[in-house]
Amino acid sequence: MGVEGCTKCIKYMLFFFNFIFWLAGGVILGVALWLRHDPKTSNLLDLELDGAHAPSTFYISVHILIAVGAVMMVVGFLGCYGAIQESQCLLGTFFACLVILFACEVAAGIWGFMHKDTVSKEMINYYDSVYEKAVAQSLTDKDKKTAAASVLKVFHETLSCCGKGQGTSFFTQLTDVLGLTELCPSAGTTVDCHKRIDELFTDKIYLIGIAALVVAVIMIFEMIFSMVLCCGIRNSPVY
Repeated sequence: MGVEGCTKCIKYMLFFFNFIFWLAGGVILGVALWLRHDPKTSNLLDLELDGAHAPSTFYISVHILIAVGAVMMVVGFLGCYGAIQESQCLLGTFFACLVILFACEVAAGIWGFMHKDTVSKEMINYYDSVYEKAVAQSLTDKDKKTAAASVLKVFHETLSCCGKGQGTSFFTQLTDVLGLTELCPSAGTTVDCHKRIDELFTDKIYLIGIAALVVAVIMIFEMIFSMVLCCGIRNSPVY
């Protein structure tokens, strides 16, 4: 015979929240894998020019997210099993794992907030360096097929943009029309790439932030329920 009354209700509530936590871990793992293999980000972050790779800060964050999702699924299963079995040992281990995960999530959240614009700025700086090399080399190269131009065209075709701003956008399209360069998308666009890069990475960072906030709220409830259930099991006359 196990716990009774309110403690039994908490037992099943903990099981429910753990199941949601386990599902959330699966969702975070899936989202992280999607962010890692999303065609737009993959096309840009896999670029290389003269030995210099595109900034990897975004990929570092995504790999951490993959690890967090996998750990959440393991911890969620541990919590579900511990609640059903009414095991103080498993619940205590589960609580300790939650505390560590919560502390890591808070630390990651603070770091992410302080560096929320870093990914976009690094990629914009990388784009600017590629743009300057591509334009300079294309104006002096008769074939217009330089390495920098090839990398720049990946940016332009992937993001449907052209240039660092409205001025450079019109300038680059003009040099394309005159046959001096071949850099802008064939469909033609006046949207600058700084804006597109900022939109691409900012949207994804906000998505990560929302997921982290939802998980943090679930973890707080789970820590409370697991301690209450553990105390209930200890005080139960059948134990």
